[in-house]
Amino acid sequence: MKKLINDPKNVVQESVAGFAAAHADIVTASTDPLFIVRSDAPVQGKVGIVSGGGSGHEPLHGGFVGYGMLGAAVPGPVFTSPTPDPIVAATKAVDGGAGVLHIVKNYTGDVLNFETAADLAAADGIEVRSVVTNDDVAVQDSLYTAGRRGVGGTVLVEKIAGAAAERGDSLDEVAAIAERVNANVRTMGVALTPCVVPHAGEPSFTLGDDEIEIGIGIHGEPGRERITLEPADAIVDRLLGPILSDLPFESGQSVLLFVNGMGGTPLVELYIVYRHAAEVLAQHGITVVRNLVGNYITALEMQGTSISVLKLDDELTELWDAPVQTAALRWGR
Repeated sequence: MKKLINDPKNVVQESVAGFAAAHADIVTASTDPLFIVRSDAPVQGKVGIVSGGGSGHEPLHGGFVGYGMLGAAVPGPVFTSPTPDPIVAATKAVDGGAGVLHIVKNYTGDVLNFETAADLAAADGIEVRSVVTNDDVAVQDSLYTAGRRGVGGTVLVEKIAGAAAERGDSLDEVAAIAERVNANVRTMGVALTPCVVPHAGEPSFTLGDDEIEIGIGIHGEPGRERITLEPADAIVDRLLGPILSDLPFESGQSVLLFVNGMGGTPLVELYIVYRHAAEVLAQHGITVVRNLVGNYITALEMQGTSISVLKLDDELTELWDAPVQTAALRWGR
């Protein structure tokens, strides 16, 4: 294992400290308990939004803390959910009197710990709503979930819900927007290589030199099938087919196309993926009116990609375009 780390036990704490130092104009970090919060939190009269989960998926979630997106993010150990205590502390830190929305990826530990934290926060008088993301079409169940996994679509939920909160929507309205995005986005991914969790020191799974895993999860969970490496266009076809049939997407639809890297994938390859994905959507009469390309929800150094397609309407497009200022997404300010 070759990684730019010191003690594997301190990876998350040291990374969060570096992140907070690099982006001190946007965020501050609490060390005990560990969470990242907007530097201007709490914003009075505004719905606070908290997300989080295991580390190793950066920039998710800490990179999306700031104006127009998350109020706070709670990083757990690598690929392991944070416990309820820091989630409660983050919830209190963003509570401006209008309630708090939890955005939770559908992994068993995340769901249970955020539920417990919501109950504890409610006991302290904070109104909490929770939205669970489950956009992955690859499998119905995995070792980590009951039902579909929350993956790339989580980024889109956080951005659009964050914009709704920033414009002054109520807690129920922000939660409804988040649910609407989750209901209208579908994702599927592929891994070319495994990743190495720092404290394990060895790959999380094995792939032959000429093998890829279609439908992989962001922790290395098994996908739909393991096949011999194919050209990029053929892989894109394998990913887009289940996405387009699942919702389904129809001719005349406007969409946001999100091509995400899994951490070790260069942009030159992601744009090859985007090129063909946009062509396939056009062949189905689907118009890409917004896009996002890059490494935004990763699995450490895994090579691979995920494709997310979100149905857009006028309101969701307006909220996507709304100003945002975070470490990982910035426009309009």
